Amino acid sequence: MSNNERVLTTSVLVIGTGGAGLRASIELAERGVQVLAVGKRRKHDAHTTLAAGGINAALATMDPEDSWQQHAADTLRESYYLADPAIVETVTQNAARGIEDLERWGMPFAREADGRISQRFFGAHKYRRTCYAGDYTGLEIQRTLVRRAAELDVPIIDTVYITRLLVADGTVFGAYGFDVVTGDKVRIDADAVIMAAGGHTRIWRYTSSRRDENTGDSFRLAALAGARIRDAELVQFHPSGLLEPDDAAGTLVSEAARGEGGILRNSLGERFMERYDPERMELSTRDRVALANYTEIAEGRGTEHGGVYLDVSHLPREVILEKLPRIYRTLIDLQMLDITESPIEIAPTAHYSMGGVWVRAHDHGTGVDGLYAIGEASSGLHGANRLGGNSLIELLVYGRITGGEAARFASERTDVHRSPEAIAEARAEIDALLMDDGFEVPRRLQREVRNVMTEHAGVVRSEAGLRAGLEKLSVLEERAEHVTAHPDIAGFDDLAHAFDLKGSLLAARATLECALERKETRGCHNRSDFPEQDPALKGNFLWSPTGGVEFEPLPEAPESFRDLAEEHLDDSPKGKLVE
Repeated sequence: MSNNERVLTTSVLVIGTGGAGLRASIELAERGVQVLAVGKRRKHDAHTTLAAGGINAALATMDPEDSWQQHAADTLRESYYLADPAIVETVTQNAARGIEDLERWGMPFAREADGRISQRFFGAHKYRRTCYAGDYTGLEIQRTLVRRAAELDVPIIDTVYITRLLVADGTVFGAYGFDVVTGDKVRIDADAVIMAAGGHTRIWRYTSSRRDENTGDSFRLAALAGARIRDAELVQFHPSGLLEPDDAAGTLVSEAARGEGGILRNSLGERFMERYDPERMELSTRDRVALANYTEIAEGRGTEHGGVYLDVSHLPREVILEKLPRIYRTLIDLQMLDITESPIEIAPTAHYSMGGVWVRAHDHGTGVDGLYAIGEASSGLHGANRLGGNSLIELLVYGRITGGEAARFASERTDVHRSPEAIAEARAEIDALLMDDGFEVPRRLQREVRNVMTEHAGVVRSEAGLRAGLEKLSVLEERAEHVTAHPDIAGFDDLAHAFDLKGSLLAARATLECALERKETRGCHNRSDFPEQDPALKGNFLWSPTGGVEFEPLPEAPESFRDLAEEHLDDSPKGKLVE
């Protein structure tokens, strides 16, 4: 490890260079505020690039009846009433502004012949309100934001792993970490910090997140700084992730495969959706199909590798090549499997963290002065089931709002206390992992965390399973005390893996303890021992390392969209099932 310690100074530090972090950085730069954005993976390949389907806003370009109130109602209903109504209102009211910003910066939205932005249906939306750019919407948004940030000369360092937030007297004063290439320690002094470091879905064995992202970094950074985690137990599982090869397990097979006529079968050859949703069959909702897939596997009707079959081979080859080209190419590349001839083995995969750091609705402040959280690192919009297309617009809305709030906080801050003790503690934590006296390997323990979460906190949970998971997790936490990192000439990835493990352990404990307390089945959270929804649990579970779990009831939504949310929604999937 290099003994060098670089000291950087900025007014506002943004941690994360995906869509949320870049949008906040752009807002700060446009306001003339000094900003520095740091990330642990290349900005051109942030997690945002994987978002395929689209971004929501009630523009009413296709359906004039649409409104922000209806968008809010759909969001609240789909959250199983666990979303924060004020956050829902803020996002839906400001969504059109988010699309306008992207348009102004050159985002290549799909358009109608007359120039209007095209909008299409997503499941559980009453109207067409999802804007898109082919099936690469997230990638195009990321490219647009990277380009705009470059125009504003936003400094971006995408090789810095942040290991600690620096806090004194309840107020943040920067962050500490290391450069994953050079090994230099990095201290960043800042008057405000915006955290956009993603979620925690990588702590499951099958996940749509890649190896070095969404490992719970944001949970750990915020919790150790004094913030709380909300809705850790609420994780969306996508019905169809690949099982093979191992290093690509969880890679998504788009729901378009079912939309074009794909059939789900178990190892007995049965078309099993007849048992779970005989009317909609494979075109049922994401959470219901994921539960059906899980049940078939759990009851012994799974495939050789522990999945079910998704079969499109009965479709004409030309239809597959025209309508499902990415799926066709992905399976050829990963498995040398021709989906025009053979079925695909799939299983539910952890896809999106609907919980995250607790934040205030008006500014996404965390309760730690000067510290904000946005994007998948935050919580409050999605509740127990995320409305498709809402995650991308959340980045745009709160990236702008929180960038402005952080600018105000930094400009008004006149007295900064930088604690030498906090800096020394962060420095010592890195040094301790590099002492050659440990015997545990971080990657191996990370795999064991993922096995525990998959077995005990997957699609269906129970008290016995969750308690068993906590017992196993306690053993892993003890073993993690003996982890040693071994950087080499290729870089300091092993040190990054050790901190990934720290984040994953904390996120896993928060998830298991909150899941144990949510004694009901609601949305993505299925309890086999509590199969009904409990009206008394219409609220959020908050978690902290010192305080454990506490319950926070939710206020009623305003009349402007509460009544709309309670109206019957036509949930026919016809024309609405897209990724």
